[in-house]
Amino acid sequence: MTNLPTPDQLGQDQPTPQQHPPEQAPATLNPEALSDRLQQLARSSGIQRWDLGASCSTDTSVQVDRGEAKQMKGAQRSAITVRVWNGDGLVGITSTSDLSDGGLARALAGARDASAFGNAEETPAFSPLATAPLANLEQPRHEPQPILTLLDTLKQAERDLLARHAAIGTVPYNGLAQRSSERLYLNSDGACRHQVLTTASIYLYARAEETGRKPRSAGAVRLWYGTADLDIAGCIEEAAERTIAHLDYAPIETGYYTCVFSPEAFLDLIGAFSSLFNARAVLDGVSLSQRDSLGSSLAVPFLSIRDNGLHPGNVGASAFDGEGTPTAPLDLVEGGVLRHFLHSEATARAFGVAPTGHAGLGAKVSVGADWFEIGATPGSNGGQQGLNRFNHAGPVVVIDSLSALHAGVKASQGSFSLPFDGWLVEGGHCRSIEAATVAGDIRSVMKAIVGFEGQAKVTPDGLCPLVWVEGLSITGEA
Repeated sequence: MTNLPTPDQLGQDQPTPQQHPPEQAPATLNPEALSDRLQQLARSSGIQRWDLGASCSTDTSVQVDRGEAKQMKGAQRSAITVRVWNGDGLVGITSTSDLSDGGLARALAGARDASAFGNAEETPAFSPLATAPLANLEQPRHEPQPILTLLDTLKQAERDLLARHAAIGTVPYNGLAQRSSERLYLNSDGACRHQVLTTASIYLYARAEETGRKPRSAGAVRLWYGTADLDIAGCIEEAAERTIAHLDYAPIETGYYTCVFSPEAFLDLIGAFSSLFNARAVLDGVSLSQRDSLGSSLAVPFLSIRDNGLHPGNVGASAFDGEGTPTAPLDLVEGGVLRHFLHSEATARAFGVAPTGHAGLGAKVSVGADWFEIGATPGSNGGQQGLNRFNHAGPVVVIDSLSALHAGVKASQGSFSLPFDGWLVEGGHCRSIEAATVAGDIRSVMKAIVGFEGQAKVTPDGLCPLVWVEGLSITGEA
């Protein structure tokens, strides 16, 4: 029922037969030495202009099932992209996992040869900010814990969650993972970026069932820099509370309702339509926004949406993007007005602006959001004040989590139709909704926001309060 992160999003591989992984962190790369080696290898091959992006990680994860190990897994990964520009300015690109001199020489030669077939209409360049100062991120590093320690920790978490309510019979989806990773960006103009990071995650998804009633389920996720400091108790508490709250359920009548989105649900919805802010999508004609949309009204006059990958709540923040551009806060919507797009070097050049630090790395560079902050624009009235779903005069639908985002969202059209888990609150009484779908248009949603309830909550995807929206279509199960 609840839309949880995929294993890949949590730093895990897809399930494979049980295996014991390495527990050591990868040896730290030496970016200066690597840059010198690349420069020498490039010169010897007659290559003048090149860049390299690399990410390496060591992952350890466990899953359990009814007190027994279901999966114990480890993986070491490396993904290295090398680009070379030829004398005509065309770009060739290769990928490798070999950082030896021989491996790098082959990657450079392959990219050089591929540049003859480069796309003259899509020619990336170095970011003009690839050597600009970076923000100093406070990201404490943690040593990885032994695999058996992870297993014991997750087994105990499963036991504690099962003990929270008699109806909770299983925790069918769960995982505890840790990652040690580092990223590099180097280029022939002297850019030298390097970041080392450790992260950890736990997810718990409980299933409850009472006699004569349908099973109900919900889950929770926690992220931090190391497994020893993960908020496991909070994850257990949230998963239990959300699951138990769905035990008393009833159908809902189809109609139009005032809806209250949880922070997680509203962030998911905005994320599904992030092409609104994506300059790459604008140039490719797959965004609802146009080149001249900046400065136009997109939402109610008190809404702000900021992309802020440097927020302290963003575990796993990157100091730079795939092109070496520093990560920095960017106001996308301010006072309901569309202010900025997310840019790579290429899209920024097309728009005559500076890159914003949201690029990947490739022949055709992708653009993506980092971490959203959503709330009231400073100095605005913030919409209707004193909103409280439990003392509201009429019925409200609380949308706790959205499902089927990939299937139910038509980003280029603005429409969505999504199953959700939530509650109908009326007269102070809260009852879970048996099954229902919410549908609408994202442009109408942002124009129909009434206000915000409560303090903004830090989630894995951003910072957001409860968001009230008027007049959304809710279809109950027939």
